[in-house]
Amino acid sequence: MPSRSSVLARNLKLLRKEIWSILGLLPFALIALGFEILPTLRLVGGSISAGDGFSLANYQTIMTSKFYLTSLKNSLILSLVSSVLGVTVGILAAYALNRSRQQLRDAMMTFISICVNFAGVPLAFAFIVILGSSGAITLLVSKLGINLYDQGFSIYTWTGLSLIYLYFQIPLATLLIYPAFYGIRKEWVEAAANLGAGPVQFWRYIGLPTLAPAILGTFSILMANALGAYATAYALTTGIYNILPLRISRLISGEVSYDPGLASAAAVILGLIMVLFLALNQVMLSRFRGTKA
Repeated sequence: MPSRSSVLARNLKLLRKEIWSILGLLPFALIALGFEILPTLRLVGGSISAGDGFSLANYQTIMTSKFYLTSLKNSLILSLVSSVLGVTVGILAAYALNRSRQQLRDAMMTFISICVNFAGVPLAFAFIVILGSSGAITLLVSKLGINLYDQGFSIYTWTGLSLIYLYFQIPLATLLIYPAFYGIRKEWVEAAANLGAGPVQFWRYIGLPTLAPAILGTFSILMANALGAYATAYALTTGIYNILPLRISRLISGEVSYDPGLASAAAVILGLIMVLFLALNQVMLSRFRGTKA
């Protein structure tokens, strides 16, 4: 039986380890407090303050104004379309990468990583140079007798904005889904083939259910990524297109519609929508894992 002194020494050693663990987390806690918690609290406080009192007038304005409701709807539609298409193409691209040779795979992963980080104003400028009214591809196609802008296409409209969003949504989806393909073992494919299952049956009952957690998680990340995108949309449309991030920027930097309280309320609503998608993703993942178990 251990002596009292040995038990005390062991407890002191464990306590010392816990203290060092807490101290190790202290820098992260300070960063989270300074860059996440305090800004969020100030944002919420600014959205409900009215002079020296408390008011929900800013939220009422947003939820009853057709203009702001339209901006919210446009943001959701744009995010949903780009996320669904991004996940769909990302699955196919990740599958192709998984089946490729190592050298080609490494080269494509490097290129995809560059595409993920190429966003904002440079991306908008690149698309204007390529597909603008005087862009390289626009002029090249016009020499073939096809005028894209006479056919209803414009890089400065919802279609062009969706196309630009897909540029960074598809590579991001590919990067996030690709590792999940390593969870599909070759033995499963061979066993399914020996039992008479075709490729469609394998992917329906084994492949896609295995990839489902990665797909759901990627979709929620893409939704949050698209909802919060600002610089690319602003540089392309100069703030004319009515989506919520651009409305927030107008409310805090515009000379005519300057209203930081209303901007704070819009930002809180946008943040809550992102949190809602992440929460729904966690619920779906838990139900899926429970069903699978």
